[in-house]
Amino acid sequence: MATRDALWAYRDEFGDAFGRTYFRRFGPGVASSVGIGTYLGDPTAAVDDAYREAIGLALRSGVNHVDTAVNYRCGRAERVVGEAVRDSPVDRDAVVVATKGGFLPFDGERPGDPAAYVRDRFLATGIVDAEELANGAHAIAPGYLEWSLDRSLDRLGLDAVDCFYVHNPETQLAARSREAVYDRLEAAFEALERRRVAGDLGAYGVATWDAFRVPEGGDRYLSLAEVLARAEAAGEAVAPDDGHGFEAIQLPFNVAMADAFTRRNHRPPDADPGADADPISALEFAHEAGLSAVTSASIGQGELAREGAIPADIDATLAGETPAQRALNFARSAPGVTASLVGASDPDHVRENVAAGTFDPLGASAFDAVFE
Repeated sequence: MATRDALWAYRDEFGDAFGRTYFRRFGPGVASSVGIGTYLGDPTAAVDDAYREAIGLALRSGVNHVDTAVNYRCGRAERVVGEAVRDSPVDRDAVVVATKGGFLPFDGERPGDPAAYVRDRFLATGIVDAEELANGAHAIAPGYLEWSLDRSLDRLGLDAVDCFYVHNPETQLAARSREAVYDRLEAAFEALERRRVAGDLGAYGVATWDAFRVPEGGDRYLSLAEVLARAEAAGEAVAPDDGHGFEAIQLPFNVAMADAFTRRNHRPPDADPGADADPISALEFAHEAGLSAVTSASIGQGELAREGAIPADIDATLAGETPAQRALNFARSAPGVTASLVGASDPDHVRENVAAGTFDPLGASAFDAVFE
């Protein structure tokens, strides 16, 4: 697991090569504000090899935040992340490794009959109950998430992960009420608190696509204030003298999808229950609550890397030699953002993304001005 001393030592080794605030507080220390994601790509040996090389290069170049999930690339992503981390000359304790559980994973390749695979692999074996499923392939039941964490640790070949996200819990809203989803999240958090106390994870959080950025009351909306309150209750139930381990949220954010900054849809974390309070954005909530905010889709899964994809007036304010660098620096510039993830299985793209960190992000006032 990442440690304070090792994370700061990594920063001391690489920090002078980067711009202002490139390393930011995360977990027990600091980590790079550019992170490498592992979502995209086919589940093939060739893509495995490419990611293995790319992650190794990133770790040797100043990126020490790697993000994956149990279901990415049919489970192959975690194996490659673990191999790259274990084979790297960089100490494991200097790397933040984050993964996710929620979607039922395949095992190496997509089966010909996914429904039959879920029935035989998960339902018939008792790994998950049919009643807990949403959309046929998503569960956040405590037993399933513990199985998922164990599966992740096995695939990664690591003793612990630094952050374990409950993956897209808003998916559960297709099968049950919002209050029921909050109840299930609290039960999930209690299980993760127990695993945190046992040393299997350093912290946990929630990774979302829609939940925190859509309008309040929308079909896939979840309240950050309520999610945090459920984590606080879970911490009190499991380890009342040790606070709680809910420390991070992940959500999409880029120049074309800026709702996490522009939409005020969450009650402030310090607001009195029942009292009127002006709503704030997801990123402002994270900042006020002391949560790390990690952005996904930071360059729009490659769409914003094209010349002209960023509006010209915004593009002119951003530092970077390429559209991808400027898009990444937009995401890193938003107040409250801890790290911005970008997928890369090509060494040239890794070098381009790393180089984005050599430019200073926009200051808070300059970033605000973009939206005036």
